[in-house]
Amino acid sequence: MSEQTPHEGTAQRRRVVVVGAGMAGVQTAVALREQGFKGPVTVIGAEPHQPYDRPPLSKAVLLGTAEGSAFDVDFESLGVELRLGCEVRGLRPAARELDTEHGVVPYDVLVLATGAEPVTLPGAEGVPGTHLLRTLDDAARLRPVLARQHDIVVVGAGWIGAEFATAAREAGCAVTVVEAAGQPLAGALPAEVAAPMAGWYADAGVTLRTHARVDRVEPGAVLLADGTRLPAGAVVVGIGARPATAWLAGSGVELGAHGEVLADDRLRTSVPDVYAVGDCASFPSARYGERLLVHHWDNALQGPRTVAADILGETPAVYDPVPYFWSEQFGRFVQYAGHHAAGERMVWRGDPAGPSWTVCWLCEDRLVALLAVGRPRDLAQGRRLIEAGRTMDVEALTDPARPLKNATAD
Repeated sequence: MSEQTPHEGTAQRRRVVVVGAGMAGVQTAVALREQGFKGPVTVIGAEPHQPYDRPPLSKAVLLGTAEGSAFDVDFESLGVELRLGCEVRGLRPAARELDTEHGVVPYDVLVLATGAEPVTLPGAEGVPGTHLLRTLDDAARLRPVLARQHDIVVVGAGWIGAEFATAAREAGCAVTVVEAAGQPLAGALPAEVAAPMAGWYADAGVTLRTHARVDRVEPGAVLLADGTRLPAGAVVVGIGARPATAWLAGSGVELGAHGEVLADDRLRTSVPDVYAVGDCASFPSARYGERLLVHHWDNALQGPRTVAADILGETPAVYDPVPYFWSEQFGRFVQYAGHHAAGERMVWRGDPAGPSWTVCWLCEDRLVALLAVGRPRDLAQGRRLIEAGRTMDVEALTDPARPLKNATAD
């Protein structure tokens, strides 16, 4: 990775341009000002809306209990310039310029915070009644669909699919979720952990069809590969997201196998004075011994502090957080912290058939990850134990009545 050490006294005079007006981009601008940066800061966003938070889109905004989720940030008082409704189309590092639909934007320091974009279902794009749920405009288009209580087919039983199905049931819609794998959350959790979650769908009145591959989507219906035809007043596709980095082609910014920007442990890219933060970037984790690509809100909140410190010429701690995210689905609050790999030991705390339980992952008796359902105290204590690298007393760990912090072996 490139060395980016500003000469003494020059850091404050450089122009910082942030591409992306989501959580990572906005927090980068805020962190720069909080850490004392006095130079010009510009945030460029492709959407015309005031920068907003995404998690409420799948619940409050979708159900109409909130009109929007704009960040509570006074950009004017911070001296941050917003350029909204402006798509960035290319990067020319040698000239230190961005090409946008409204012309060239020069920079001294560039922060890539373009996030991720939803994976589309082949053949479904442009079919009337087919929706994604990633943006404020997506949520606005789906609100009247829920209000009319259409029969809805959700493609994908991942986090976003479950959250949307929850909201649709609350709105009174009949909901069918189709999933190509054998259980929900197949890409995120082992089958034995995801299996109990399948029952949540039925409890909420949602039909879950696993091992169900979509052959095609047509107006008013979803046709499965086995010939089943599912009537659908609307189809919502939630089959994952990928880093929004296609515009970087030919720029010299090194990308990974998933299209993500390859950042180093200070979130610097392969190009001098270009950083990457949030969903569009992966970073090397010494804690887990591999590169992590984390598509979650907390990563977009934490990374900007490291970026801001490095821009200011400080020596920030390496960026190696314990990943964290949460999901509210079917009346349950689900939280996950850490990172687990296949083959690591799993230890259960509580009965997964019950309303609250936790599963822990251990590597050589060291806690590396946990999933907590309705047990926020487990999550809070477990996250600290992961950060500290503590080893666990496995027998004590299995007792759900024992605080997690009191189940350590050292």
